[in-house]
Amino acid sequence: MIDAAIISTGDELTTGRTTDTNAGFIADRLLGLGIDVVAILTVGDRPERLRWAWTEALRLARVVIATGGLGPTADDLTTETVAALLGRPIVHDPEVAERIRELFRLFNRPMPENNLKQAAFPEGAVIVPNGLGTAPGYRLEVGPLEDRRHLVVLPGVPREMKPMLTETVLPWLAEQIGAARVGHRTFQTFGISESGLDELIAGIPGEGRWSFRANFPEVSVRVVVRGDDAEQRLAAFGREVYARLGPYIYGEGDTSMERVVGELLAARNVSVAFGESCTGGLVAHRLTNVAGSSAYFRGGINAYANSAKERLLGVPATMLAVHGAVSEEVAGAMAEGARRALVTEIAVGVTGIAGPDGGTADKPVGTVCFGLAAADHPTVTRRYQLWGNREWVKLLASQIALDWVRRHLLGLPLLEIGRRGSVPAGLKRERVAPG
Repeated sequence: MIDAAIISTGDELTTGRTTDTNAGFIADRLLGLGIDVVAILTVGDRPERLRWAWTEALRLARVVIATGGLGPTADDLTTETVAALLGRPIVHDPEVAERIRELFRLFNRPMPENNLKQAAFPEGAVIVPNGLGTAPGYRLEVGPLEDRRHLVVLPGVPREMKPMLTETVLPWLAEQIGAARVGHRTFQTFGISESGLDELIAGIPGEGRWSFRANFPEVSVRVVVRGDDAEQRLAAFGREVYARLGPYIYGEGDTSMERVVGELLAARNVSVAFGESCTGGLVAHRLTNVAGSSAYFRGGINAYANSAKERLLGVPATMLAVHGAVSEEVAGAMAEGARRALVTEIAVGVTGIAGPDGGTADKPVGTVCFGLAAADHPTVTRRYQLWGNREWVKLLASQIALDWVRRHLLGLPLLEIGRRGSVPAGLKRERVAPG
């Protein structure tokens, strides 16, 4: 097994001004090569801290991938640190320098001379081209063959780093280390907690490494297997996981709830609309983030005030007076009104109290009601008690609304958990299944 360490460089990371998304992306891709990440080090731009991070990474792992610190300014010190640590001089590459000049000419901008710093590399480095920015990356190999270390340095901008990693670095690494036969599957779930998933998965036969990752409001489950029979074992694990988790699984891999719902609507040639109140159009926004949504999404009606619910969705004034805007009755009427107004097969209504104010003893903050109206089904409604701040309540409510569409299209029962509880998102945990 090959171990790797990841170094994320930049004061913007250590001060919390920027969230590090690079490390997770890199770790996930390394896993596909059978490389275990043993450490992720986040370090600021000071020389002594960079030296410490690189020294530790090289002590811990045979593969070190670093991002950041390749800019043109005085505090971009990754190359200087690596060169000093390896005892190599820094050399300038005239071809890279000319490409940097050409980029500035292309955008009709004068080039500051300090940008040529990005054409400097430790001696012996192999350049990793950057098709989207001025800072190329590079790779190095150090040490004797039996204890070879593979070093990779990439820019910290995610949109530049990702294609450089996937198109150039990973194929090279696979050749160097002889990629192991590793297989993995990731199941995206919604409506069940990590602890609930752990209980259902416990005891699945076969040797596999299971991990859980909460990304509110959902939890992903991943299983990793190694060996020549990885594909067959993954298929067996998959059958068992679907048998145990059933309707909680909405998809696999890097998909999203809105993408899965969109694919189902398109495949069945079914149109949908939404009548939204507390979510403020978030359900429609998420669905329209999916390319091609015009094939099935007819529109959304954002009826926040009671007068808008009456005028735009046809909710009776007497219903609002008797039951209140946040009620199953009104949610059902909103769904029916949206379906009627926008002429669709399915419509979902959402109304609730996102907070932080507006709650009562009978309807506390987090109370959200849903309705689903369909051409082939009587209108159904539910009341849920959600939790968290205003943003969390809105996000979770939008997820439930989309999940209702998914479950309706698949003929699954609507989500029940959370009507008196929650769908908690805990911390990432990992265990090894008994083998």
